[in-house]
Amino acid sequence: MSASRARASAERLAALTELARAVATEAGQLVMEGYRSRPAADEKGRRDLVTEFDRGSEALILQRLRAAEPDIRVVAEEGSRHRQGTESPLIWYVDPLDGTTNFVHGHPFWCVSIGLCEVLTPNQPAGPPSELPVAGAVVAPVLNLTWLGHTGGVASCNGTPCQLSETASFGHALVATGFPPLRDQVPDNNFDSFMQVKRRCQGVRRCGSAAIDLCMVADGTYEAFWERRLHVWDTVAGAAIVLAAGGQVTSLTGGAPDYHVGHVAASNGLVHEQLLHAVGA
Repeated sequence: MSASRARASAERLAALTELARAVATEAGQLVMEGYRSRPAADEKGRRDLVTEFDRGSEALILQRLRAAEPDIRVVAEEGSRHRQGTESPLIWYVDPLDGTTNFVHGHPFWCVSIGLCEVLTPNQPAGPPSELPVAGAVVAPVLNLTWLGHTGGVASCNGTPCQLSETASFGHALVATGFPPLRDQVPDNNFDSFMQVKRRCQGVRRCGSAAIDLCMVADGTYEAFWERRLHVWDTVAGAAIVLAAGGQVTSLTGGAPDYHVGHVAASNGLVHEQLLHAVGA
């Protein structure tokens, strides 16, 4: 079902993006205290790690967002939830440390990701509501990179407007992907799609942070990105930044993405159909 357009003004979204940037930057500084310290990690699931720095970052973010915008709901990866008392259509989705496995091993590709979705009312009464990513901030402290973007504004990286790649040939495209912690089922393990894409494009990179991967589509580093079984907090901020840059985000079949299902494709728009064909081949 088609849904109405975002209702929040560009000015409102710009202010919320700045809030997300400030909070993600502070949380990133907290997480940096544990970088390359070989922190203890628990398995919350098979191959799915969590550390005290994930939890500390999440607690800080929840506290800051709740204090600044008490009417906006918050959903965060490590289980924190804050529900508003009013009927705000906005929801924060928080990944306090995207790339925890990288972080635990001292790899620099990790970030703090704070995204904002707007719940859209369907045009037809019987239709289900959908969620549109409308703002995002992704802060990667070790890389010294901060990406921002919101509906009605521009996407930026360290204050410079993002520019999508102009490459239109999939054979010349650099593409990013990832693999879920549980990899015993086809096609969810993404292995077959990886091989098909690898055969067709110039190269595939797997760096371990979906939020950073999406931002690197927005800033022109990658032409495209796809992945399966992502969580909503993995993708909302990055998707908002891709959309603000003028890029394209869909499901793996080309329709509107369901960020709660997590089968997502993003691109500069020029190689999108070629990506979907390769992923589905």
